[in-house]
Amino acid sequence: MEGPKKFGYQTDFWTLSRIRDLAKRKLRVTLGAGTVWRTVIDLGFSCQKPERRAKERDEQAITNWKLKEFPKLKKMGTKA
Repeated sequence: MEGPKKFGYQTDFWTLSRIRDLAKRKLRVTLGAGTVWRTVIDLGFSCQKPERRAKERDEQAITNWKLKEFPKLKKMGTKA
């Protein structure tokens, strides 16, 4: 499947306005936003945003902290 960058957009995310624009350019049809929305949903697509995570993210270090360090800190904060 070709992404939006192949059609001249700066990012690789599809939006309703981009789909409408592409339909107008390629198919020479003018579609309303509601029509595009219903068609996209009928085709089985859903709204999604990519997760924003740092490239340097260390999943193993995060898991270790959650399992080892956080419980220690939590115990220190509880009143006996």
